[in-house]
Amino acid sequence: MLDISAAQLTAWLGQIWWPFFRLGAAMLMMPVFGGSTIPTQVRVGLAFCISLLAAPLMPPMPSVDPLSLDALILGVQQMIIGGIMGLMLELLFGVFTTMGQILSMQMGLGMAMSNDPINGVSIPTLGKYYQLYILLLFLALDGHLVALDVVVQSFNVWPVGEMPSQDALYSVVMRLGWLIAAAFLLALPAVCAMLLVNGAFGMMNRAAPQLNVFALGFPMTMLLGLMCLLITTSSIPENFTRLCSETLAMMANLEAVQP
Repeated sequence: MLDISAAQLTAWLGQIWWPFFRLGAAMLMMPVFGGSTIPTQVRVGLAFCISLLAAPLMPPMPSVDPLSLDALILGVQQMIIGGIMGLMLELLFGVFTTMGQILSMQMGLGMAMSNDPINGVSIPTLGKYYQLYILLLFLALDGHLVALDVVVQSFNVWPVGEMPSQDALYSVVMRLGWLIAAAFLLALPAVCAMLLVNGAFGMMNRAAPQLNVFALGFPMTMLLGLMCLLITTSSIPENFTRLCSETLAMMANLEAVQP
């Protein structure tokens, strides 16, 4: 007869339970899995299946009574770590959404809003365009599989019972500034072109006040903005691949400390 002790059962349960918390929180925040279009039951089931399959690859988990206060603390820690990793990918997608918002304002399309069913908000049309474009690139490059692999491998960097160091948390906070800076740099060529166009129409208005510059400038600004959009779209895959590799490397290399 097979004799299984309570300690063995607790150890087997912990080998799946703690990765489930971290994977579930990461998938809740990730752009591909965290959208409102994916039911919660699907995310929970997928996180449990991945935890079950990846359990043999995980380092040994601490043996903790699942009904104790320590288990509650460890569960919250895993959700925080998973949420941080998913947030970093969300910030990556936010770079291109913010870029689209900047271009929309420069082209005079700030009033053209589209519903974002993933996040439940309304964003400019160009922001939605870049969001869908980047999502398809991310899936085509198997970025979702690499991201899940990074989360699974993170148990070697952030073992259960350890929290990210202060420097790691500071790096995550500074990614908010990185988001704005990266979005502005990507949109800078089109912004400069729009600035030159607006400056040219301003000089026309001063030279010939009788011309209706507003009626002429709005369609011309939009047309030239679309041309800039067409020209700069070819560089988006290269920039996205570089930023995505940087983000995934940062997710994999953040430090942890013993609390």
